[in-house]
Amino acid sequence: MSLIPVYAPDISGNEKRYVNDCLETNWISSIGIYTEKFESICSEFIGAKHAIGVCNGTVALHLALHCLDIGPGDEVIVPTFTYIASVNTIAQTGATPVFVDCRPDDWLIDPEDVEAKITPRTKAIIAVHLYGTICDMTALRQSADRHGLKMIEDCAESLGSLFNKQHTGTFGDVGTFSFFGNKTVTTGEGGMVVTDDDALAARLRKVKGQGQSLNRRYWHDEIGFNYRLTNICAAIGLAQMERIDQILDRKRALADLYRNLLADGPLVFQDRKLGLESSEWLVSVLLPEGTDRDAVIDRMASRGVDSRPVFYCAHRMPMYASSEVFPVSENIATRGVSLPSFPALSDDDVRTVAHALLQSL
Repeated sequence: MSLIPVYAPDISGNEKRYVNDCLETNWISSIGIYTEKFESICSEFIGAKHAIGVCNGTVALHLALHCLDIGPGDEVIVPTFTYIASVNTIAQTGATPVFVDCRPDDWLIDPEDVEAKITPRTKAIIAVHLYGTICDMTALRQSADRHGLKMIEDCAESLGSLFNKQHTGTFGDVGTFSFFGNKTVTTGEGGMVVTDDDALAARLRKVKGQGQSLNRRYWHDEIGFNYRLTNICAAIGLAQMERIDQILDRKRALADLYRNLLADGPLVFQDRKLGLESSEWLVSVLLPEGTDRDAVIDRMASRGVDSRPVFYCAHRMPMYASSEVFPVSENIATRGVSLPSFPALSDDDVRTVAHALLQSL
């Protein structure tokens, strides 16, 4: 039996034409017109002065942390309920991740717990916008400014998400995006770092290319990395971004349909705050307390529907194991299920998913 997958990329636009152009012109590595065009269209759409393409969303985070001079002896506050890259990249700089709980309504980083965890060693806060919903950036920005901290936005799941018409990635000092195959816009593998800071943008560009001077070829005056985005990946991304409004409209319609179909069931959705326009990256729900989530996922699969658990808490991972308790995050991490959420789903597909979920409880 073939399953309705959780996600499938839509490459029905100019993707093949642009990739073939890269092959025919031999511009297949990190130099080429599509890299510049992709960065430009992302910069305009997000509303950031600078957009720097990189090879995936994880290195986007690491590059941002590194170029903000975060390293050994520093602490970076991060939610424990997040995809592991948000935490791993902190550790990769030599800094220490400091975990905080999330809020029960929107499942996002709790500003009150952030304030409680700030110490003299705290250097930055990472706000992770999970599943397309946006963190309380007003409160987080106030904490960051009050304590002189850097603010990094992990926007891997929030391309297209707005709060009071302002796009994620533009509230803090720097924002990072992912274009993995299951993201709203994909390049296969790819990422982006955005900022309005001219000096930071220049350093991000320099460091992502082995620390080579932007004005003198093969002159490297600081340690850098090979984090460059290829022209082929950028070509795919450009074709995707040409259809971003259409993609977002469909994803929002799917999310609304899910909420309507499941409104009378015993399920809990992420709260939508006033002023939020979510990208609805991945529609996720909390199962009733005490439900065997793995059994529900298995029963849904037997009915032809793929689903997946939400992220496990980072403080439960062996390399970050902690005895500290984060009750809200742990409750969500054990109850959450993500549902098929890709734009090519038909309304009938969504009805099939909703029915399978309710029948599997």
